[in-house]
Amino acid sequence: MDIRLMKFLRRPKFFGTSEIKPWHHILFWSVYFIFNTFRWTFIHDDFLLSLRTNLIGFPIHMFLAYLNAYYLMPKFIYTKRYFEYTVYILLSLFIMLLMKYNLTYYLVSTDVMPEAQDVINSLTIGYAVQTMIGEVYVISFFTAIKLTIDWLRESSKLHDLEKRQLKTELRFLRSQVSPHFFFNTLNNIYSLTLEKSDQAPEVVLKLSELMRYLLYATKKQRQDLTSEINCIRNYIDLERIRFDDSLKIDMNISGNLDNCKIPPMLLIPLIENCFKHGASKNIGDMKIKIDVNVDDSF
Repeated sequence: MDIRLMKFLRRPKFFGTSEIKPWHHILFWSVYFIFNTFRWTFIHDDFLLSLRTNLIGFPIHMFLAYLNAYYLMPKFIYTKRYFEYTVYILLSLFIMLLMKYNLTYYLVSTDVMPEAQDVINSLTIGYAVQTMIGEVYVISFFTAIKLTIDWLRESSKLHDLEKRQLKTELRFLRSQVSPHFFFNTLNNIYSLTLEKSDQAPEVVLKLSELMRYLLYATKKQRQDLTSEINCIRNYIDLERIRFDDSLKIDMNISGNLDNCKIPPMLLIPLIENCFKHGASKNIGDMKIKIDVNVDDSF
């Protein structure tokens, strides 16, 4: 599991600060209370009795659900202390059983409970099991909903984080054209100007087009592949000046470039590295081969 997700789960946010809004809690418990009341009315055929019984058990349901979801699970389950969790949850259920029986026995009616003078003796195994199963159902249902919502929200956060990280990486790639390249190109233009070479105007034009692409096109999320290829050609032509005839460049482009868009400056850093770590390190004749293939089926 992702480390950030584990940290989030181990330190869950409580009612006041949780991303699960207070009205979500109110809605859940309201629906549960209404459903449970009518469910018991259908079983006992007595709405008032079911309402009174549900009012007594309702706070216990809520207490156990929040205790499990916000304390026991983060403290024991997420830290893999399963035995301790089992002990505490069983102890909580047993205490709940005693509380619920006493409250219901004395506040509702002895008709809905086994009659006995001693409270402990009147707790039959069947009643205890039935009550605990009901509590486990409520706890599990509430916890499952909470964990699902938390997981979805955390997944959304992680997705947004990945998008921001990707944008940062793209900005980094776009800034990778070395400043030394521009200094070298300006020096070459200066030399050509001193020599009154006919190449000088063309080199200035290519440098201008390259800088325009770097300044304006890179602000877009997507750029035409044709524009990226033209930028690469201008970059290569400017680099040729440094190497004269000692560098052979073979560039092949295949496929349909129309309507094909890519993030700006995605390919240029690769081309720059060919010159920076390849051609600049070699002595003698050098060759760089560039193949660009657009697969329409992708």
